[in-house]
Amino acid sequence: MDIEHHYIELGEGFPLILLHGNGEDVSYFEHQMEPFARHFRVIAIDTRGHGQTARGEAPFTIRQFAEDLLGFMDLHQIEKAHVLGFSDGGNIAMVFALAHPERVEKLILDGANLDASGVKRKIQIPIEIGYRMARMFAKKSPEARKNAEMLGLMVNDPNVKPEELAKIQNPTLVMAGDKDMIKDKHTRLIAKSIPGAELAIIPGSHFIANQNPDAFNEAVLRFLSC
Repeated sequence: MDIEHHYIELGEGFPLILLHGNGEDVSYFEHQMEPFARHFRVIAIDTRGHGQTARGEAPFTIRQFAEDLLGFMDLHQIEKAHVLGFSDGGNIAMVFALAHPERVEKLILDGANLDASGVKRKIQIPIEIGYRMARMFAKKSPEARKNAEMLGLMVNDPNVKPEELAKIQNPTLVMAGDKDMIKDKHTRLIAKSIPGAELAIIPGSHFIANQNPDAFNEAVLRFLSC
């Protein structure tokens, strides 16, 4: 492992790992840390190249981030945890559960997607244009290179086929906002493809944990408590 993750930890009990989305950091979960810490040992992690965690030299991909999570859990002697991921964090959690199911107790995927086709086109088209432009200048500008890497996560990753999700045997909650940037039928496809998965559609946009924390937290805690 070529990086050391920045993280914040609160509470005691069974570990609950929180993974933020693209371009964000641990502060995304400001409305979740304390409520969840009343029940769990909550650990929010800045992923590679985000927040206060270094970029390192390894590939900047969802699958690398999943392996980074394994390294983090090994380093901190966390044998098993609930894993909650939002957006790209949800994609990391999904890939992690596919690769290392024995390290996951319960899985929560909030605003995740299997590939770029799951994002509404009015959102995805500007991302793809920005990605192409950033790539053009990436060799001359460190800022453009960073932008290309960030946007590339939303263009090229995670590329998981629906049928692969049948391998996930962990209890799973699939979440999204009712006005999410992820297509509703795509969210429902993910839920339908994971055996026994529960589905929770919360009023709000893609950012329901911030915009509607009471409903979001209630749905998560209800799922984790049963």
